[in-house]
Amino acid sequence: MSNTPTPQGLTRRGLLTRSLALGCSAAASPFITPVTLASTPGDARLVVIVLRGAMDGLDVVQPIGDRALRQHRKTLSLGEEGGAQDLDGFFMLHPSLAPLMPLWQAGEMSFAHAVSTPYRDKRSHFDGQDLLENGGNSADGGMTPGRDGWLNRMLSLLPGAQAETAFAVGRGELLLLRGDVPISSWSPDNDMDLSPQAQLLLGQVWAQDPLFAAAGRTAMAISAARDVPEGMNTRTSQRAEALATFTAEQLSGASRVAAFSLNGWDTHQSQKGALNRALVELSTAILTLKSGLGPVWGNTAVLCLTEFGRTVRENGAKGTDHGTGGAALFAGGALKGKTVHGDWPGLNPSQLYRDRDLMPTADVRRYAGWAMRDLFGLALSDVESQVFPGVEMGSDPRLIA
Repeated sequence: MSNTPTPQGLTRRGLLTRSLALGCSAAASPFITPVTLASTPGDARLVVIVLRGAMDGLDVVQPIGDRALRQHRKTLSLGEEGGAQDLDGFFMLHPSLAPLMPLWQAGEMSFAHAVSTPYRDKRSHFDGQDLLENGGNSADGGMTPGRDGWLNRMLSLLPGAQAETAFAVGRGELLLLRGDVPISSWSPDNDMDLSPQAQLLLGQVWAQDPLFAAAGRTAMAISAARDVPEGMNTRTSQRAEALATFTAEQLSGASRVAAFSLNGWDTHQSQKGALNRALVELSTAILTLKSGLGPVWGNTAVLCLTEFGRTVRENGAKGTDHGTGGAALFAGGALKGKTVHGDWPGLNPSQLYRDRDLMPTADVRRYAGWAMRDLFGLALSDVESQVFPGVEMGSDPRLIA
């Protein structure tokens, strides 16, 4: 982690960091969930959740009104008979996101379909994730010269923006917020098998440090969640709840921007079960954010983004492979929601990208750019030239109320 001062609490923080063996993470691990935060002036809050592994947007936001969908998907659960929830008569929502339907009805959730970054054809998770977080304009996955993150570049444009410097646990840092503007990171990646006596000792260590205490309690909650059996998605739900609880605590204070990642979206085989687990985790995270933020939820936008979509046709293992066009999910009280944004390209063979993928009709960076413009008052010229170099913002999708 860079640019994080550790003033008077160095001894306590050093002791706890060494004792709990907290550290940084590798992008593909299903148990690693870094949370990165920064503070900005004003009341708006922005949360970015990176869905690592390439979410299948066609299964999550099902274009059931396109008759070709069922020709490509033979075994995956689709439509009303599969438990999906109607959104607008053309799109239906995967049944595992049914708990989020009240947000849709309240105008606090929306989607963008047939979107992608500029990345094309190579379909590498790591290159795709790097480009998503970097926000560059390269089709081959190359990053901007600074190799920094678009959220950090956004912070550099906000007068008075500063890092939340009250705590720094572990060494994890998302590329999204890497750059010249200082930020703080908290990243548990190892089990904390602590005896009752050790927990009492830690309670004394952080007794006078409420912010660090919150980080430690959340880390232990995530560790405890790992020990719960996988049945009924209990473990993933508890992990997501702990992460979102910690994030909501910080955003209810000085922090205004947060980013973390959720894994498990790479569904090459047995997609029905794997996607269900990932969606339960995402749903839990969003609902926990809403609950934890309370009245602050009304000023909050949550952007859930993935590196690329998946193939239109399911494979022989009842899954889908790496694709191009996909979907993004948006939530929050600051949204002008209840909309599936985008131009639908169609799923007939002649309408597919390279006869295999959903054709992208919009740059996903455009939606993130408009959200930042409306939340923080950025100039469109700055978004196009500095935050997302090369992006064409187009007309306002009216993502934010």
